[in-house]
Amino acid sequence: MASYADVLQYLSSLDYPAGKDDVVREAEREGAPPDVLRALRALPPVDYANGNEVARSAGIEAAPEVGPAQRAAQARDKRHQRVSQHLRGI
Repeated sequence: MASYADVLQYLSSLDYPAGKDDVVREAEREGAPPDVLRALRALPPVDYANGNEVARSAGIEAAPEVGPAQRAAQARDKRHQRVSQHLRGI
């Protein structure tokens, strides 16, 4: 599976804004592996402002070290209620 860093690495010399075809062509030129190319070929045909936008659009998470089980545990954790710190004691 392609990682966020992989996508950014193979698009580091691309000038933005860039369309899907430009993104795929640049990754091919840079020798991106098949998993990265597969993710980029699945992109919607729009103009991208930067590499981060490309990676997000490809469905690649910035923090892949946090797995689905860990994310679910964090969601259940009462300490992460997304309430301002000053309201937690009320």
